[in-house]
Amino acid sequence: MAAGLAAVVVAAVAACSITLHAKPEVTVPTSADASTTYPIVLAHGMMGFDYMGSFAYWRGIPERLRTHGAQVFVTRVSAFNSSQVRGQQLLKQVELIVAQTGARKVNLIGHSHGSQSVRYVAAMRPDLVASVTAVAGPTGGSEVADWLNELGASYPWATNAVLSLGDFVGGRINWASDADLPQDARATMASLTTQGARAFNQRFPAGVPTAVCGEGAHEVDGIRYYSWSGIGQFYRALNPADYIMSTTHLAMKHGQSDGLVERCSSHLGEVIRDDYPMNHFHAVNQFLGLVSPEVDPPGLFLEHARRLKQAGL
Repeated sequence: MAAGLAAVVVAAVAACSITLHAKPEVTVPTSADASTTYPIVLAHGMMGFDYMGSFAYWRGIPERLRTHGAQVFVTRVSAFNSSQVRGQQLLKQVELIVAQTGARKVNLIGHSHGSQSVRYVAAMRPDLVASVTAVAGPTGGSEVADWLNELGASYPWATNAVLSLGDFVGGRINWASDADLPQDARATMASLTTQGARAFNQRFPAGVPTAVCGEGAHEVDGIRYYSWSGIGQFYRALNPADYIMSTTHLAMKHGQSDGLVERCSSHLGEVIRDDYPMNHFHAVNQFLGLVSPEVDPPGLFLEHARRLKQAGL
């Protein structure tokens, strides 16, 4: 397992080596069926970024949405840090987006740890948020984080080594994405454990299920809450993420997962679906679009934008 967790951060190091300075492609709208009332704001997860040269975290997703008329903003926070620090970083960007666009609110979509970021913003500034969507979000925490935390009690050197590697990867992501953000892998681990998630949920309970594997409130203080996620780890032999997720899944003790987040742990608000055939990386069309042939990740985001539009959001 230690090797598998290390592989996750090593994969990010490899991604950081992509040639820099390429610009995201300009997308020309061809329809307006996803032209939501409020802009869509994407918040990345752990080890995330916006763009590293031509390499995008949300591979092909903003482009698909914009082609169908959506106004989309891709944000950037610390690749590794606590839920609160990352949430505060996102909040500043949301306030700037609202000020620049003149929009009254935004639709927030967070992948993985980004789901805590968007929930934080909704709690701090509900007046600026129309909807919150968690994609493969660890609402109930991640058993992989639990395992790494527990490992430290018996083998502190192993946990320290993985966390040091995480801090190094965070620095590389800063360099590759032209950012200067604080990195703290230990704070990330603490936030994503079951205990850390429970503390976060007590402070920010909106949309959190009160029954085991149930749904949370669909609307709180005028904000709509949604979630979707996948199960399974290995779908494509040429995708390194599938091997990594197959390894990290070994830490799971309570049923199906996408490799990092257990199925029921991903629930928030209205659960659109929690069993898409995709792993944690596939949810954002990584790596390089080599995902399960049964799912089209950008298509799921487009479908959701249409859902938001129909709801008047």
